[in-house]
Amino acid sequence: MTMSGQAEDRPPRLYEEWASWFHLLTAPEEYAGKAELYRGLIEEAFERAPRTVLELGSGGGNNASHMKAHFELTLVDRSPQMLDVSRALNPECEHVVGDMRTIRLRRLFDAVFLHDAVAYITSEPDLRAVIETAFEHCRVGGVAVFVPDDVRERFGPRTGHGGHDGATRSLRYLEWAWDPDPADTMYIVDFAYLLRDETGAVRAEHDRHVCGVFPRNAWRRLLEEAGFRPDVRTTEYDEEGGGELFVARKRPSSSR
Repeated sequence: MTMSGQAEDRPPRLYEEWASWFHLLTAPEEYAGKAELYRGLIEEAFERAPRTVLELGSGGGNNASHMKAHFELTLVDRSPQMLDVSRALNPECEHVVGDMRTIRLRRLFDAVFLHDAVAYITSEPDLRAVIETAFEHCRVGGVAVFVPDDVRERFGPRTGHGGHDGATRSLRYLEWAWDPDPADTMYIVDFAYLLRDETGAVRAEHDRHVCGVFPRNAWRRLLEEAGFRPDVRTTEYDEEGGGELFVARKRPSSSR
């Protein structure tokens, strides 16, 4: 499928040239409930409280701003601009530039966490690579939590809107998710932004996000092939998408 307006592997403009506006689109405080849910899913997998957590695709650090009170976080994102946004919010966390498909830190963590950044993985080989990255960084007996925006069985077109006011700037957005070809593993999310700057001038911008969506059984198969024991959970907090996530334990029998 050809997605005009954005190269498939190029990050959306929000994560590069408009990164400084990110927290006016989605504010850290909006993540308190979700982050508490994810923290609980991680902690329930352990008899003793886990300490170290690797977040792949940490973006602007919204989840980390809540989870850092409970874990020692290492935050990885492919966008240096987004890591700058996160550093300002989470200066006590370690930040590393890297692609979730290929990064190797040569360290093991109690848990690995992937929130909606995994939605930008659009092919099964790339999803396999992401799962392998999580596996390589998860200690035996540890857990990886994957939170895709959608699974294929639950995907449907949707719209949304929102935005926030800052001290000197404001943002409002309209979001439209749609799928031009349900037979493949990609869909589109188009964003229309209204950006009001410090002078009061308002401009309109368009940003196309090319996202991936996979069947539930594909997730299970790839997780099992990597060496995880996956469990599918549903959650009321993932109102943006399919409402399903995957809690995957690294099997003690694994040789890696």
